[in-house]
Amino acid sequence: MSCDHSRTSRRQFLENSTAALVASSLAAIPVGSFPAAAASATLPFTNAPTTPRRIILDTDPGVDDAMAIFLAVRSPELKIEAITPVCGNVPLSLTLPNALRLLEIAGRADIPVAAGASTPLVRRLITAKYVHGNNGLGGVEFPEPKIQPVAAPAVELIRSIVRKNPGEITIVAVGPLTNIATVLKTDPSIATLIKEIVVMGGSLSGGNITPSAEFNFYVDPEAARIVFDAGVPVTMVGLNVTERVLLREEQVRALEAAQNLVSQAAGKIMRATLERMRKGRDVTVVAMHDPLTVAHLIDPTILTLKDYYVQIETTGELTAGESVAFSGASPVRRSPPMDTGKLPPELPEEPFGPNSKVAVDVNVDKFFNLLLSRLTASA
Repeated sequence: MSCDHSRTSRRQFLENSTAALVASSLAAIPVGSFPAAAASATLPFTNAPTTPRRIILDTDPGVDDAMAIFLAVRSPELKIEAITPVCGNVPLSLTLPNALRLLEIAGRADIPVAAGASTPLVRRLITAKYVHGNNGLGGVEFPEPKIQPVAAPAVELIRSIVRKNPGEITIVAVGPLTNIATVLKTDPSIATLIKEIVVMGGSLSGGNITPSAEFNFYVDPEAARIVFDAGVPVTMVGLNVTERVLLREEQVRALEAAQNLVSQAAGKIMRATLERMRKGRDVTVVAMHDPLTVAHLIDPTILTLKDYYVQIETTGELTAGESVAFSGASPVRRSPPMDTGKLPPELPEEPFGPNSKVAVDVNVDKFFNLLLSRLTASA
């Protein structure tokens, strides 16, 4: 399927009230029904900070991406400046409208959405439809979104927001890093203006698409390499923690029981995903990779972080996308050079220095308490 998607003009509303339109449209979905009123953008959480953390959410929706988007929009600790879909779990032709329809369900048409990369930097796109369904949302059919993406491409929107707000924007990247790497490659000086890049990707414990590589880094290893080499503060939330947060039957039931648009949509998506998992062997299909990454920004005590020097393998035929982590005073050693018969130049040993913080432990109960309380809360 083609990843191309024609960009349209600034978002337009076909009804005076987007929330009312969403509620009436979703009521026609055959797998159950939604309540009549759309979710409010303002939720009654009394512990909201006076100054929310400002983020750009770069994503490839994706079932767990949908949960991450819902968690972010229902958390007053975060101010979402933009959502920038990228190809990954499914092509851009699906991730872009998925992001729009998820925001519409949540009643957040105010958040700009910009189309990102339709292919990795230099590789062919490999998707994960076998996990996320043919449409990226577990096969659950939602109405076509009425809101539209902004005219500017994702790279230009990211650059504009960061440059207008130096040191204020955290980029939360829960898909392949193509969009972010393109920003850093085309505008290298912007690296000093980004507050932090929080990445769902990589692993300290092996991969989920190959024995070596996690899916996001596997799809575009060159992009991941650029991000980790850019000198921006990076936090990596990898499989070694995300595969410990598996959504269970009782948690899906809690989503289905809550009477708001977000919980009902999340329940439908995760019910379909859970049913697919039961027919296969991969229990990590229901791992909450992306919402765990967002949850860390809301409550940093959910994850335990450790300093590492992380490098991404890009040349290995069987290991491309592998995240190789050095800790402590370990030297950074490369593969030995090929024997060409000539005396090789003396290469200095690379000094060790951490370039990222990596999640090494997770409080599973605290995470699910946060996720479910936010998604099931009354509007």
